[in-house]
Amino acid sequence: MSRFLKALTLALALSALSIFTTSCGVTNGTAQVRVINAIPDSKPEDIYVSGTRIASSLPFGGVYPAPTTPAAYQPVFSGNATIQGFAPGDTTNPISPIGTLSLNGSTQYTVVAVGLEFNDSPPLLLTDNNMAPTSGNMEFRIVNASLSSPVGGVDVYIVPPADTDLTNFTPQISGLGNGQASGYQSLNFISSGYAVIVTANLSKTALIKQSPTSQSGSITTLVLVDNPGGNNGMSQTPLVLQDLN
Repeated sequence: MSRFLKALTLALALSALSIFTTSCGVTNGTAQVRVINAIPDSKPEDIYVSGTRIASSLPFGGVYPAPTTPAAYQPVFSGNATIQGFAPGDTTNPISPIGTLSLNGSTQYTVVAVGLEFNDSPPLLLTDNNMAPTSGNMEFRIVNASLSSPVGGVDVYIVPPADTDLTNFTPQISGLGNGQASGYQSLNFISSGYAVIVTANLSKTALIKQSPTSQSGSITTLVLVDNPGGNNGMSQTPLVLQDLN
């Protein structure tokens, strides 16, 4: 076959592939996703995105891909996608609900399964920004995936660890409700680090105190979750993800 015919054949194949991917709602490029199982009464689940299994037997509190620094993600096709959970080994009976995601190419996402098992709570889709903070700064983000969090939401104070008296502090995040995530909070790096203190909205009484080890230039995501089993109260130990350190 001549070089011309080979080139023409390749061009036609690429054209057909372009038409196929467009008709399937897939845009050029890929997105990257990270999945968190924050359903406290769930059993381990296989996670499928648009019919392809990306995680096996992900338990409550599990993160896929496993947390690393910098954060790890699973590449998937961009465009419209479905995300489903199945009992391990099952491929025909998805666990409610079936999530619908709109994913942009070259973008990183965290998908948080929330609510209780066999509920109708859609997953929480977060757009991540893992670009390094400006020099001398660090960033925190808080995700409230706790069904047992206070009705009015939570306030979050990010303070030097010795400052447990919150009387003279103003929360960086106010009224963060279940199923919500804060923006990234930028703070000047201090060698002693920071304590992240969670209270009920408008309260100064600590419900959770966490002191993650975060360095200058780091990004930390904390996910508030319930205790295992469902309806067992808010856990004192949030998931801590060192997205960049």
